Amino acid sequence: MSVPTLRKHARAIFDAALAAADPSRAVERHLERIDFSRFQNIYVLGAGKAGASMALACERVLGSRVTAGLVNVKYDHSAATRRIELNECGHPEPDECGMNGAERIAALAAQAQRNDLVLCLISGGASALLPLPAPPVTLDEKRELTRLLLAAGADIHEMNAVRKHLSRIKGGELARLAAPARVESLLLSDVVGDNVDVIGSGPTAPDASTFADAAAVLKRYGIWRRSPKAVRVRIECGLRGAVPETPKPGDAAFRRVRNTVIGSNRLALTAAAGRARELGYRPLILSSEIVGETREIARMHAAILREAAHTGHPVKPPACIISGGETTVTLKTATHKGAGPHGLGGRNQEFALAAAIDLAGLPNAVVFSAGTDGTDGPTDAAGAIADGSTLARNPEGRLYLDNHDSYHYFESIGDLVKTGPTHTNVIDVRIMLLGAAP
Repeated sequence: MSVPTLRKHARAIFDAALAAADPSRAVERHLERIDFSRFQNIYVLGAGKAGASMALACERVLGSRVTAGLVNVKYDHSAATRRIELNECGHPEPDECGMNGAERIAALAAQAQRNDLVLCLISGGASALLPLPAPPVTLDEKRELTRLLLAAGADIHEMNAVRKHLSRIKGGELARLAAPARVESLLLSDVVGDNVDVIGSGPTAPDASTFADAAAVLKRYGIWRRSPKAVRVRIECGLRGAVPETPKPGDAAFRRVRNTVIGSNRLALTAAAGRARELGYRPLILSSEIVGETREIARMHAAILREAAHTGHPVKPPACIISGGETTVTLKTATHKGAGPHGLGGRNQEFALAAAIDLAGLPNAVVFSAGTDGTDGPTDAAGAIADGSTLARNPEGRLYLDNHDSYHYFESIGDLVKTGPTHTNVIDVRIMLLGAAP
């Protein structure tokens, strides 16, 4: 297994993970089990990067039974639907188009009656794509807070705990609007652990977090006083009981609600392992729940691969070590001149670069890391691929890493992974291949 072959196989294994995360197949399988004849009207609502493929699947199954529908999707992630409108809007920062769409989604949910069905389609990115700020918070202030949380390195659970308490639609509020209609929510999980109250900030799920949790996140990262005043006012009102909490388990709003996870990172990793086995590797899935600082997680992965190469533990070559989850990148002060205070990249590109540094010189080894949605950070790449000779092709890897400029590093050697929009999102897949010893 030469390095070129390992690289080719890494992409094939990733493609198998993507196929397993195809939301259209999952939606169709689920809808085929529902008796729709008992509903007077069917409203299809939702948001997410996979919204287009999920909506198309609904139309294929339901056809003219769809009374009305609106799904917020990321720019350039649309499709030619007939009865369900797809509204393109901003991600990862929410914009006016997203807010206008969220207003209309809330209005459609509110008009549903007891004999109606609200079919809610939620996938990765839904939190940013469903911005409906609660007074006195404005959209600009919510955007500013999002930037602060991202730069601080807050994980998805922490970000959603804050966003749910600044929203009129998240944290179970959409279910409250739709009651007493029947609500079926189909969730494509982009969060570690697949908790339904975290996926898309849980618009139809009971919310376990509180205003106190939201305040604690902002204070933990030292951004409470830097947060917009309206954000602090809203949270402080909630802490005093002047603003009602999000609906909790047992609330009447959830009596006719069912939330179903139809796709996840775990399923994608299992499919990747199966493809690796077909290609002649011994697969090992580390975990689908890996979180933490990206470069530290990368060093841990590189250490495991080196151990496997030297001792055959925890898996003998030819080996495929697979992991998933969602790491974070905490921006630090730049150490060299580059593309500004910080360079360009995403957590998958940063993972690949950090791993490449620790794997320098290791023969017959490849590391591949990419987001299943086809985007990694604010870039046009899904991730990157590296091997034991990567650092030799551009020895300044550590400088690029210190400046969080992994995109330009991999661009310089032609090793960015670009898939285009995949119309799915089950967070990240990391693949490390080790060929048999010569």
